[in-house]
Amino acid sequence: MRQNLVSLLPPEPLYHGNVTMTQQNTPKIAVIGFGEAGSCLCKGWGRGDVRAFDIKQIGDNDIAADKTRQMQDAGVIIGDDVTSTVREACMIFSTVTADQAHAAASAVAAGIGQGAYFFDLNSCAPSTKQKNAEIISKAGGRYVDVAVMATITPKYHQTAMLVAGEHAEAAIALMLALDMKPVHVPGPVGRASTIKMIRSVLVKGIEALTAECFSAATIAGVADEVATSLDASQTKNGWEDQAAYNMERMTTHGIRRAAEMREVAITLADLNIAGRMTAGTIAWQDQLGNLGLSLLDTEGLEPRLSAIHTALDAQKSD
Repeated sequence: MRQNLVSLLPPEPLYHGNVTMTQQNTPKIAVIGFGEAGSCLCKGWGRGDVRAFDIKQIGDNDIAADKTRQMQDAGVIIGDDVTSTVREACMIFSTVTADQAHAAASAVAAGIGQGAYFFDLNSCAPSTKQKNAEIISKAGGRYVDVAVMATITPKYHQTAMLVAGEHAEAAIALMLALDMKPVHVPGPVGRASTIKMIRSVLVKGIEALTAECFSAATIAGVADEVATSLDASQTKNGWEDQAAYNMERMTTHGIRRAAEMREVAITLADLNIAGRMTAGTIAWQDQLGNLGLSLLDTEGLEPRLSAIHTALDAQKSD
């Protein structure tokens, strides 16, 4: 029979405001997944009472030995399996890979105590987070949608994190007491994840574009010149203004730019570079350029996007 952990936690209102946790009064903490995120949290907290488990610690091989050594170096208590690791925990942090987030939530649900907080830090689609929340809630846990908004290594547990869901406010107070840096995003489970997922289109996309661009530039022997040219063309626009500008440029010049990008694709192929991002750029430029829109007299990102999507919808219905 599962222990009712609500009795181990102060009433939720007591968590609002500044709370100082000590070794004597801190709810027990469990971490599932001990990769970069999980290990950084534990190292940042610097506690000796965190229980952790990682599937890679299982087995008689070098990978298991390395993982066990990492956990020992971080000073955590190594759990035998997911169920035993989370059974007495009041705060459970899930930091597995995105493709294992649902499986981890299911495994935690088998052992989670009534009223325990489940912090889902995994980079998942909102629909995945909602499925995870349903599993945890049915098991009696309190699900918290958390989105880690920067690389975790420089600031460890103090990395900026968005928090959403019905238990967000109480969960944020718990995180603050662990010296973390949560930011409340009003709304249901999935809201924090939505922001991160859509932001990643640009952030990860730029990384991929950088790989494609500078791989080709290096092979062609023009990396310095390309970098200098890009530096010179940098603007100080905020992203909303830049996005509005980009939409107008694509609708006005998309056909010509798509043609130019086809030549870029040939250039990359001649350098034996797979132009994956370039292919997507051609498709976008072509599609928006063929809408026949002029957005010069339409100010702002939202009005420009509205005009674009209206034209795209009309195109579909033709």
